[in-house]
Amino acid sequence: MKFSFIRVVLVFVGIFAIYSCGSRKEIVYFQNIDSTASYDGSKNYEAKLQPDDLLSIIVSADSPEVTTPFNLPDFEGNDAANRGFKTYLIDSEGFIDFPILRKQKLGGLTRTEAHAKLVAAISEYINNPTINLRIVNYKVSVLGEVARPNSYTISGERITVLEALSMAGDLTIYGKRENVLVIREIEGKKTFARLDLTKSDILNSPFYYLGQNDVVFVEQNKTRINSSKIGPDVGVILSAVSILITLGVLLTR
Repeated sequence: MKFSFIRVVLVFVGIFAIYSCGSRKEIVYFQNIDSTASYDGSKNYEAKLQPDDLLSIIVSADSPEVTTPFNLPDFEGNDAANRGFKTYLIDSEGFIDFPILRKQKLGGLTRTEAHAKLVAAISEYINNPTINLRIVNYKVSVLGEVARPNSYTISGERITVLEALSMAGDLTIYGKRENVLVIREIEGKKTFARLDLTKSDILNSPFYYLGQNDVVFVEQNKTRINSSKIGPDVGVILSAVSILITLGVLLTR
């Protein structure tokens, strides 16, 4: 009887160990970073403007009165004293309808390129204009096996996949770190890349910096998938059963 109980205990302990063990290669980020000499930090990422981007465009000059036709107020505000300036939505063909200049195609341009184009056009009406242009609805979505899946509004126009995952509370222990999917729309076509967070070469990936409306999806690992079939508390149950069997062995001595 005693031998039989001990054998059962060993079986359950072995099952629990197999179920709960994890490999360092599946968990730790940037495992080979020390073996890589350096990374190309000279690339200056800048997102391209695309349809459905909402732009804030404010024109300034030495004589403020000459900029009035270009800076239309936002009439949607209830308090006139707190109203801001009108924003401009890039349509499906990449155009905005801007005062005086009318149709201007900014879709497909970087913010720097769009800025230069507007400065050149407005310079025909104003000497040495200054333009403040920014995207006001810049957002990315993080889904899957993270702590806080959601869509996140970005105050700037530059965010890395690591920063986005950090905003979402990082991957859970069940997230598949070697197969993080990034979905992006380029010129109306969906494209994607799979990033391995355990390898440092993602720092040079064109998907390391996220664009407007990018979607990041973290796949569930095998442990999460298996636990969904037999219950998420299976590890706790196996542990409890092994403890009970151990107690049974001690009591039957």
